[in-house]
Amino acid sequence: MAKNKVLVTGGCGYIGSHTIVDLIDNGFDVVSVDNLGNSYESVMDQIEAITGRKIQNYAIDLCNLEDTKQIFEDHPDIGGVIHFAALKSVGESVNQPLRYFKNNLNSLLNILECCRDYGANSFIFSSSCSVYGNAKELPVTEETLFEEAESPYARTKQIGEKITMDFAVNNPQVSSIMLRYFNPAGAHESNLIGEQPKQIALNLVPVITETASGLRDHMMVFGDDYDTRDGSCVRDYIHVMDIANAHTKAIQYLFAEKNDKNYEVFNLGIGEGVSVFEAINAFEKVTGESLNYKVAPRREGDVIAIYANNDKAKHKLGWNPNRGIEDIMKTAWDWQVKQNTLAKS
Repeated sequence: MAKNKVLVTGGCGYIGSHTIVDLIDNGFDVVSVDNLGNSYESVMDQIEAITGRKIQNYAIDLCNLEDTKQIFEDHPDIGGVIHFAALKSVGESVNQPLRYFKNNLNSLLNILECCRDYGANSFIFSSSCSVYGNAKELPVTEETLFEEAESPYARTKQIGEKITMDFAVNNPQVSSIMLRYFNPAGAHESNLIGEQPKQIALNLVPVITETASGLRDHMMVFGDDYDTRDGSCVRDYIHVMDIANAHTKAIQYLFAEKNDKNYEVFNLGIGEGVSVFEAINAFEKVTGESLNYKVAPRREGDVIAIYANNDKAKHKLGWNPNRGIEDIMKTAWDWQVKQNTLAKS
């Protein structure tokens, strides 16, 4: 029996929900698991509105192995797993390192064990450019050496990759891909799904849109004295739907057995850096809104500058990001405006 169903962990989250839409658009059957710690199960209704498909979500904690096994018992046709589920706040991880290690690593161990025991032989790990630390070369390639992790969150991604690499040595039947993505932002063009965390938004783009819409009095630019072209941190911002499509391309790649080894790594970024001030300028340009921002001291855990060389993903996965920083800002703003309208109705 062909096992063509994909389990998406963290499926109610920001990138997970957009990836489910892209998977369905490309003909996959999908099941979700999300404990709703920082997301809303109602996003499944929005996915159904976009795709016409109802997706089952298991609201369980993946750190519980028996509950995790039950998903695979219920769906013996799961052939691949895309593993997003993790705590992801850099600042919070600095203050709660043990919580991050327990959650992010134990859930990964349980998922890998189930992949091995239930024949889900394609595994995609949601990694991060944070594994590179303050890289000594830019743009970073997949061969760029890891520097010291700047936060416990980043260290869980470094360790998660090493765990999966060691797992691959003794489980050759399971093929794994590490997708190191940079800074996902923006929203689905339908305005039905976007970035909607339960906790206070910390990522730059939603902070910008919340400030412009009046949900925040002002926003902070953390540091204007870095060794960059305008003194602010530089990141590689990639539209969430481009990131979503990369996951679809990666699972297609593994299902078609195009890989020549069972552990591979790919960078996912636009391939150029955008500073905080440049991002603010792009937002103001495409929306006509003015942002009230203040400069604050540097923030602990922030990397100075990082952006990707994405040649490998383009060549081997056939992936190409189609949207730039202005597309990101436009869709993020459209999403924010719709959320504000819904909140008032």
